[in-house]
Amino acid sequence: MTIKTSGTVPAQVGVLGGGRMGAGIAHAFLISGASVVVVERDDASATAARERIERDVAKSLERQVITGSAEEWLNRLTVSLHHADFGACELVIEAVPEDFDLKVSSLTEVESHLADTAWLASNTSSLSIDRIAARLRRPERFCGLHFFNPVPASKLVEIVNGEATGEELRGLSVQWVAGIGKTPVVVNDAPGFASSRLGVALGLEAIRMVEEGVAAPEDIDNAMVLGYKHPVGPLALTDIVGLDVRLGIAEYLAGELGERFAPPQLMRDMVVRGELGRKSGQGFYRYE
Repeated sequence: MTIKTSGTVPAQVGVLGGGRMGAGIAHAFLISGASVVVVERDDASATAARERIERDVAKSLERQVITGSAEEWLNRLTVSLHHADFGACELVIEAVPEDFDLKVSSLTEVESHLADTAWLASNTSSLSIDRIAARLRRPERFCGLHFFNPVPASKLVEIVNGEATGEELRGLSVQWVAGIGKTPVVVNDAPGFASSRLGVALGLEAIRMVEEGVAAPEDIDNAMVLGYKHPVGPLALTDIVGLDVRLGIAEYLAGELGERFAPPQLMRDMVVRGELGRKSGQGFYRYE
């Protein structure tokens, strides 16, 4: 078994939440040499989380990103229902749904089980790191680590530093991101950070164009892919992220930054109909 890393990662990493994002984060640290603990809310969610990570490890072996056997890699994975199992982790990353109260309650619970020397991070894509940090006992040991979906294929992690984020963590977070083979982008806490603020702005305008009958989704996306060299169009990307996720971010940004981020009615209607994108099989495009 060969571990391929481009830097140093913590020996033991925890991930709270084993959905698509959490499982991807767990996989990234697992194949970079860390032992990983994933905590989920119930048995069914825990089983699904393990299966996601197993699939990602199998794909990494198939593509020769890693060598050895799946069993060797997965021996360092623990999936649990108990926050106390984070006790030995040097770093824990929260990856629960994008709801401020849920994230705060989850992070404060996790923090109560960690050693004073442990680091804590949130995978939030838009919520204020400063506001979350204000509710924690050790805000200097907390930052944002915003991973992108799908995590195994994405090369970017947005590091979000709050006012209280300590200098040691500011350096370590860059080292960790390099250690899992991704590129760090460092920003200071602001609504939507850099990636969500710019990405959502483009996505919302594309949705308004569909709503107004300017062009079909495929033509709007092709204009950006072929004309501006974007790897994927803004509407296809909205389907990947999930319309419900982007709606929540847009509502938050509208409250923080004004009406220019107000969600189009078409977006609200699609979410009500359950047209959430890839995960539901229907968004701006249909998926098998």
